[in-house]
Order: sequence, then structure tokens, then C-alpha cells
Amino acid sequence: AAVALYLACLRIGAVYVPLNTAYTSTELGFFLNDAKPRVLVCRPESRDELAGVAKSAGIPATLALGINPGQGLWAQTRSLTPCSDIASRGEDDLAAILYTSGTTGRSKGAMLSHANMASNAHSLHDIWGFQPDDVLLHALPIFHIHGLFVALHCALLNASTVIFLPGFKPESMLNGLTQATIMMGVPTFYTRLLDSPDFTADACGKIRLFISGSAPMTEATHAAFTERTGYTILERYGMTEAGMITSNPLNGERIPGTVGYPLPDVEVRVTDADGAVLPPDQTGSIEVRGPNIFKGYWQLPEKTAEEFRDDGFFITGDMGVLSDAGRLSIVGREKDLVISGGYNVYPKEIEICIDALEGVRESAVIGLPNPDLGEAVTAVIVADGSQAPDEGEVIASLEGKLARFKQPRRVLYIDELPRNAMGKVQKNVLRCRYQDTFTD
Repeated sequence: AAVALYLACLRIGAVYVPLNTAYTSTELGFFLNDAKPRVLVCRPESRDELAGVAKSAGIPATLALGINPGQGLWAQTRSLTPCSDIASRGEDDLAAILYTSGTTGRSKGAMLSHANMASNAHSLHDIWGFQPDDVLLHALPIFHIHGLFVALHCALLNASTVIFLPGFKPESMLNGLTQATIMMGVPTFYTRLLDSPDFTADACGKIRLFISGSAPMTEATHAAFTERTGYTILERYGMTEAGMITSNPLNGERIPGTVGYPLPDVEVRVTDADGAVLPPDQTGSIEVRGPNIFKGYWQLPEKTAEEFRDDGFFITGDMGVLSDAGRLSIVGREKDLVISGGYNVYPKEIEICIDALEGVRESAVIGLPNPDLGEAVTAVIVADGSQAPDEGEVIASLEGKLARFKQPRRVLYIDELPRNAMGKVQKNVLRCRYQDTFTD
């Protein structure tokens, strides 16, 4: 029903604004006041509460999208005569506003045009080699670009069957794998499948391609998946403002820890703090340009201007390295860069070393306020169920592997890393939680 609503909006020329269904009414109020939609569509059980929120935001109509007879919009439209008209829209006309995850400050509405979405859909359909008999296994949320645009656009272009699950459950995924040929997921999907003793090479059935994105996958998970199943996961890189930017090749080497090459017609460069283009193999800010890049932030022209170079390149906020061959590796978000004693420290380099230790399930490296160093490198570790190495053992393991200024001053332990809806580690939450570690 929600997919039909999305397609109906495009058909009549409306702008679609998907929102996380986990938002509270208070949180929803921000988005409604910012986007100012004409209509709010929600679950039947939420309609009475959210109608008041919508009214306060000046929204004239609140509709319920129920699936049971007589329950809401979906049921009502089944008895109506289908509309055969398609609104005329140009390539640069607005098709959707997707709000960023808002890890720093308020979320911003990324304005995506019809051309932005079409270019990405056609490129991905081509480079991932969609075939007439492909079946997509889909358990991603559809308020996000990954599940709504990347996965569904490819399937719709291909007229593919979609095995549409309401969420990730290992038993449901294992059943779906026996019928599907393509699975798209976040790294958490793959780690949880590996946790299941029933997940084997035989359980993969007719799958021809596993794709992962929306958050970095550890090299350990990548290797464990290949060892267990014989499949090499295809990682790609994208963001709300650009759709997909790069992808590892369908036919060719897929290297763990890298996100592959730019999509057709997409340019990627790495720059220094002044915007000068860096040579290969140097770390800097990732900037992109192409038909997939959004039109700007909704009602934020000054912020939009800040994020674009004069030559049209968008400053992603991610840090990375380009190889001589043009293969991109992500080292982290620019805001997650740690500056300790005047030295730049890239968390990904340290996390790779710590994640390889026996007893470590995953790690997150952050910078915390330190009166002597400015920021002190700190590792936050999740054990994998066995005996995790203690703080001294972790630090000792990095001797000879990393320069002293990169080595953690403290190692902290946590049951689970905080993540957003798409599985990205929320390092801002960790920085807030442990901010007094070196100052108490």
C-alpha cells in the first residue's frame, strides 16, 4: 500500500516525503512544519493523534493508509475507477524530499528531482546486471533511499517479483533466500545471518548477488560471509543527497573495505581542506558531481550554497582515498575525524585493527575532549560472546601496527553500539555518553 501511494504521488505530479514510522508525534511535528505538505498519510491507529499534530502545522488533510476492508485509504481506492492520466513533469521538477538522518543538528530535506532518481535507477539496473527472471528479497524500510529507491526502483524497472518482508527476521530471510536471486541489505542483516547456524551455502538457494550498503561493513564480516557461503558481497556507496555514487563491480574484483568505482556519468574526487584536488592514495574530503546529485536542501539556500563548490561538485562530508585505478575507500565522516595533539586520526584505520582481534565483535573509535591533547583517541568495543581482550591487551596489540598518536588512550566496553534506522553507528551518541572520560 505504501509503495502504491509513492507511485500515485509521482503519477499525479505530487512530491513524496517519506518519514521514519518510529518518529514520535513531537518529532513528526518538526518535519510537518518544515515540509508543509498538503496531505499527511499515516497508520489508521495513529490518525486521531497525528491529525492534531497536522492541524497545528497547518496541514489541511490527514488520511489513514489501512489495508483491511473499510479501514482506510488503501481499502477505499480499491473500489474506485483507476486514474489513467500522468502529470507532465520535467527532469528538474521535484519528485521527493528525503530528510537526512540528522546526526548533527536538525535534519535537512534533500530535494530529489525526477532526473536524479531516473539516472540512478537506470545506472544501477545496468551495472548490477538485472535479468528477466530476477527476484528481489526486500526487508529494508521504505522511508529511506536504500529500500525505497535503490531496491524498489531496480525491481520496478525490471518488472521483478519482490519478496517483501515487513522487517528483518532470520527465519523469514532464510525462507526468502530459497526463492530470490538478489538480496539487498545493511551490514547488520549479514552479521545476523551469520549468527544463525541454519545459514549455509545451501541456504542461499538461487541467489546470484548479495549487495550491502547504508553503513560500512567490517572486513571480518566480509571474509566470514565468503567463507561460509562462497559468495562475495558487493558493497556500494551512496547517501541521501546523491543516491548511489560508487559500486564494486558485478564482474571483477570486489575488495573488502572499498566501495568500488564511480557510477556511469558520476565524477568523484578527493580534496584537501582548501578544496584542492589531491593525488591518488591521499586521504581527503570526498566530492561528487553528476546527474544523481540532489537540487539542494529544502528552504535552506545558504546551507545548500555551503555544500557545493563553484564547479558543481557536492561536498559529501565523507573522508576517503582514491586509488590510481579510481577505486574509492571510505575512512569515515569528516565530523568523526579525531584531531589528537595536532595530528589527524582516521577512525577506520584503527577500527580495522581492533575488529581483527579475537573476542571483538565490532568497534567504534571516537575522539573525546582531553585537556592535554585536545581530543584523545578512544575505542568503544562490543565483545563477540567470547572473552574480549582487556584494555591493556587491545592497546598492546596495536604496538608496531599504528603510530603512537593513533593508538587509543582508553578502551571502553558496551553491549551494543548505538545505530540509526539504517544501521549506521551513531558516534555522536558515543561522544556525548563518554564526553567526561578524560575531564572528570
